[in-house]
Amino acid sequence: MRCTHWRRVPLHLAREARARLAAQIVDSAVQCQLSAHGGGAHYGLLDDLGEYGTALWLRWQEKTDVDLVVLPDCPAVAPSPDGEGCCLFVDHAERHTWEDTLAEITRTG
Repeated sequence: MRCTHWRRVPLHLAREARARLAAQIVDSAVQCQLSAHGGGAHYGLLDDLGEYGTALWLRWQEKTDVDLVVLPDCPAVAPSPDGEGCCLFVDHAERHTWEDTLAEITRTG
């Protein structure tokens, strides 16, 4: 299950993100993309960067410390026949994104 924490993107960081992104559109709020976790940093995806294999993320700690970080994509691929790739970044904590999807299907199925 994905983390349920959301964070508004501060205006000064939205401006900085728009300057770095090709799309020029930045969401006003993002959800943490990590698996549900008890604490520590949260990461919301803003967009892929033009450079192959990197993305721009909003990183925050509960109510304080919010910044933009460029992180390389996680190279892990699911062992299933479709070989779905992880949608997070290198060295992320908790599960890969496809593992959360499998856990959801198992619980509801």
